Amino acid sequence: MSEHAQFGLELFWQEATNVIQRIYQTQTNAIRQAGKLFADSLENDGVIQAYGTGHSRAFAMELAGRAGGLVPVNRIDLEVLALRKGWSLERVKSPEIERDIEAGQTLLSCYHIEPCDVFIICSNSGVNVAIVEVALQVKEHGHKLVVVTALEHSRQVESRHPSGKKLYELADIVIDNCGPFGDAMLEMPGGHGKACSISSVSGSLIGQMLTAETIGNLLARGIQPPVFLSANIPGGIEQGKKLYERYGDRLARV
Repeated sequence: MSEHAQFGLELFWQEATNVIQRIYQTQTNAIRQAGKLFADSLENDGVIQAYGTGHSRAFAMELAGRAGGLVPVNRIDLEVLALRKGWSLERVKSPEIERDIEAGQTLLSCYHIEPCDVFIICSNSGVNVAIVEVALQVKEHGHKLVVVTALEHSRQVESRHPSGKKLYELADIVIDNCGPFGDAMLEMPGGHGKACSISSVSGSLIGQMLTAETIGNLLARGIQPPVFLSANIPGGIEQGKKLYERYGDRLARV
């Protein structure tokens, strides 16, 4: 961070732009590989299974059920444990759920997952139990796994999972969100820590780059990608219902 920049929106814009540029300069190859992997799955009637906990839930939401987004994306969410397994809302909404190994062990059984499905898991730190446990299960069942994480952060902290594994160590493709250790970017005056995290900004960018790359791959193969209209324009809700019908219970309604 520049010593001479005034603390405020301009400084955040400057630092965020630097991160965005690093993503484009260093992660495009990984994003292209992931886009091809996704297109391979969709071409074979697969579904993209998207998962994140904490603030990384927003990444899965960026991919699933969005206007302009691909239809065959399923958002995996820990709160389904209350609906499908009878867990209390207090338990599933607690921040401690991210460190609950039983949650990770149970979660995938709540969803209809096929062998042709591909997974993408987002976690800034990549060390929490419920994230790593799901990744281990994904690999044990033979699925391809794309990971979005902050490598600078993850490499400096210990895994909380009993295996000692971190999320990026289990991936077939790793996309670095290029964020700093601790996520926050702007140093507060007087040495009072840092403010303003970047992972949600970079995650949204990466999510839309993946969507664009996947669609590009499908179009190049002569396949018309199923894409949602906004539910807030005429005909959008009806179109969404029709597209959902093709996948039945393979897609959670979001």
